[in-house]
Amino acid sequence: MIKFECDYSKIISEAELSERIRQTGHFAWLAQRSSKGGWVDWPVNYNASEFERIKQAAEKIRSNSDYLVCVGVGGSYLGFRAVVEALGGERGRTKLIFAGNSFSARDLNKILNQIKDSDFSVNIISKSGTTMETAIAFRFLRQRLIERYGAEEATKRIYVTTDDESVLQQEIAGNHYESFAIPHNIGGRFSVLTPVGMLPMAVAGIDVDQLLKGAEKEREAIIYTGGNATKYAVIRNALLERGFNVEVLANFEPSFKYFAEWWKQLFGESEGKDGKGIFPASVIYSTDLHSLGQYMQDGQRIVFETFVESEKIEADDVVIPIAVSDVDELNYLAGRKLDEVKHTVAQATREAHEAGGVPVMRIIMPDISEYSVGALIYFFEMACALSAFTLGVNPFNQPGVDDYKVKTFHLLGKPGYN
Repeated sequence: MIKFECDYSKIISEAELSERIRQTGHFAWLAQRSSKGGWVDWPVNYNASEFERIKQAAEKIRSNSDYLVCVGVGGSYLGFRAVVEALGGERGRTKLIFAGNSFSARDLNKILNQIKDSDFSVNIISKSGTTMETAIAFRFLRQRLIERYGAEEATKRIYVTTDDESVLQQEIAGNHYESFAIPHNIGGRFSVLTPVGMLPMAVAGIDVDQLLKGAEKEREAIIYTGGNATKYAVIRNALLERGFNVEVLANFEPSFKYFAEWWKQLFGESEGKDGKGIFPASVIYSTDLHSLGQYMQDGQRIVFETFVESEKIEADDVVIPIAVSDVDELNYLAGRKLDEVKHTVAQATREAHEAGGVPVMRIIMPDISEYSVGALIYFFEMACALSAFTLGVNPFNQPGVDDYKVKTFHLLGKPGYN
């Protein structure tokens, strides 16, 4: 389903690659049975009745709201934003607004002003219910809902996605908010295909059934044959052993900016612990060819690139026109599809960087569709888990994330943290 290409002959021998792939077989077993490995079987074991409730709620929101304000941070935000933007944005009346992912008063005021004269609903997404930036934003948005609609109607416009042991359960019970469950055994950065992402994506008009079908197909390829995700995980670790400790995810589609942000959280939070891990970074070409492209071509040889591409020419109707003057000397391109030129520039970039000493890998989707994006999400989730296990770290915890929170509580004077 998801193709993988790499000239690994300079990195690892065929025999060693085969042996390492064989050794990772037990890692898939560990991931599947981990206390946070519920995502492995989610595409085939999801809660079908809740999924239908989500689609019904999405239709209601699409019928009565100009905006759905999604309140969440990290894994409760990046994944579904990545999918919506990668697939071209919202389709229909209702637009998504993303709140609760920073402490910026300017950003919050901008959101409150944007929804001031519009109909809107709110989806708060938080596993614990106590994440500070999310909880603060929700206070403001709930207050704005009450001011606009009154207390009774406001409760009908609040949707809560949380854990069944979350403090938000008190709010749900007391106010009869419609709620959806974040599975106990799926961590935030692996949760995009759960209710965490499904309600906002369905509101945006994304075909969530096709997302799951794509993930299910990729799961079959990986679970039963090892798939390309295993090969990718093995080779990136072999590169780390050879001093390449920065991975740059490269794409030629600006709409994949937030997909790269999700990918960085997935790998950075899963692998970056115990003094280990590959540092995840990203570029969007061709824009970054005019800035970071210089470093990629001639900088330190600590970086390897992973290109994510689509096989398909995505925009058949965007054809370069002929110009009478030809002062830019581009008439030789007249009549060609712009996406075809993009594919050629991508090939040239890969070849130039590889010739300059940068190891290059390609991850290739059939097209940019719900089915393919669902497969790509699952591909990276499994590759991340396998890669982290290879490093000898737990891919499903994030002990370092809590350190800044404890210091913040102390500095702000939270009771019990003095």
